[in-house]
Amino acid sequence: MERIVIAGGRPLNGKVRIGGAKNAALPILGATLLTEAPCLIREIPNLTDVGVMRNILKTLGAKVEVVGDLTTVEAATLTSLTVPEHLMREMRSSIIVMGALLTRFGTVKVSQPGGCDIGSRP
Repeated sequence: MERIVIAGGRPLNGKVRIGGAKNAALPILGATLLTEAPCLIREIPNLTDVGVMRNILKTLGAKVEVVGDLTTVEAATLTSLTVPEHLMREMRSSIIVMGALLTRFGTVKVSQPGGCDIGSRP
């Protein structure tokens, strides 16, 4: 087993800033559809898939604002429960909004999600 040995007799302390991860950010953004309360999320990475998810939220009528490392989503008054096909086809993770909308409203209209074609799977 590997280990790190620190000699010196002084306690260690400090801060480490952890950046956001796409695979965590996408479900978190989708979950903002579950509530009417404003959601404030920090450290969401500025990636294409995250931008697509923001566009999906906006298309549904959510207010999405990004200032620095803070993303604010307000989904109190959605204007649509239909995700446009062109946005669904941008990434596989777009299907995340389906569960949130079904839970909150009992209905949703989505097409088959897209994303990169990485070949057949078992």
